[in-house]
Amino acid sequence: MIYVTSLFMLWGIAITMGDVLNKHFQEALHLSKAQSGLVQFSIFGAYFIMGIPAGLFMKRFGFKNGVLLGLSLFSIGAFLFIPAANAGSFTFFRVALFILGCGLSTLETVAHPFVASLGDQRTSDQRINFAQAFNAVGTMIGPALGAFILFGPEREGSVDLGAVKGLYMGIGIAIAAIALSFSFVKVPATIDFHADPHAGADAENKDLHPDKPLFAHKHFVWAVLAQLFNAAAQGGTWAFFINYGHEIMGFSSLTAGQFMVVFMGMMLLGRFVGTFLMRYIAPNKLLAIFALCNVLMCIVVAQGMGWVSFAALLLINFFFSIMFPTIFSLGMKNLGQKTKQAASFLSMGVVGAAFFPMLMGMVADKNIASAYYLPIICYLVIFVFAANFNRFKQ
Repeated sequence: MIYVTSLFMLWGIAITMGDVLNKHFQEALHLSKAQSGLVQFSIFGAYFIMGIPAGLFMKRFGFKNGVLLGLSLFSIGAFLFIPAANAGSFTFFRVALFILGCGLSTLETVAHPFVASLGDQRTSDQRINFAQAFNAVGTMIGPALGAFILFGPEREGSVDLGAVKGLYMGIGIAIAAIALSFSFVKVPATIDFHADPHAGADAENKDLHPDKPLFAHKHFVWAVLAQLFNAAAQGGTWAFFINYGHEIMGFSSLTAGQFMVVFMGMMLLGRFVGTFLMRYIAPNKLLAIFALCNVLMCIVVAQGMGWVSFAALLLINFFFSIMFPTIFSLGMKNLGQKTKQAASFLSMGVVGAAFFPMLMGMVADKNIASAYYLPIICYLVIFVFAANFNRFKQ
């Protein structure tokens, strides 16, 4: 559990460090904002392409080997930053980012069902949310570490790629070391979904309709849809946070960036609070409540009412906190042998974050506050899934 939970933090660091690279590449490689946006497209595009192959690999070779594959691709992608920096080629960097993204996609595809399988199905939502709390820690470390190394005082105004090369060489070595240590961890080749023998069928992940194909399970199909819109809302909200602080609040880019650490801290707090509340409130009901809260927050943010709206923007990440892990966990309920395949499609939903920010950007070019009306659509889809989950699962 400790090893697998650490994986959640690692991909949180890697994904948010891409935001720092975005800005650095604009300066070092003389890219436009549209061109540098291909950094995120390369990473999240890999999620879409690698989701199914990762699930098939996990199904054939087991959880442990799936983790080792993900870490290996992660490390290889990081090491490829060295020749990319030497060549000064953005195309080469995108190849490196794509391979790194394939590693992250594999880790996400494997880690969620892995954590879910380490105990009673009825508490799998709590375990995944707890593990995802460390992903939130990673989203705070990534920008802080990247900004310190790439934009530190001693590097102010520098446009060379030496720091990028050194940073990702260190990451590659660290991930390779983690992969080596994980290879010595004793993990059963196949982990059954454990249950208390006296707890009843709800405790076990048994396929309630084994004769049905995967996409005939309504709760799974709705979970994939909800995850797509969830990732879309996250991508758009995060992408324009600094712009909102700068244009609506009058912050400098530095101050707005510092508030982004608080923004990510709200997600960390939300995951711990959400994990605790799930002991008393059914996960799907809590998800529905949080989705409605974010509809309200988006409406307030879109009004551009100074600190009131900015506080609502911070709270969006608090209520967003449990959405990705809870949708993932609910989507895998009672799928039995289809669980690993289901994890592949749920991971692919992250591709929503590659496209939705462009739609928000079209509105944001005219009015940054009004752009926050768009995620309301996403949260309403999540609410429908959560509110009707028990009916969908029948």
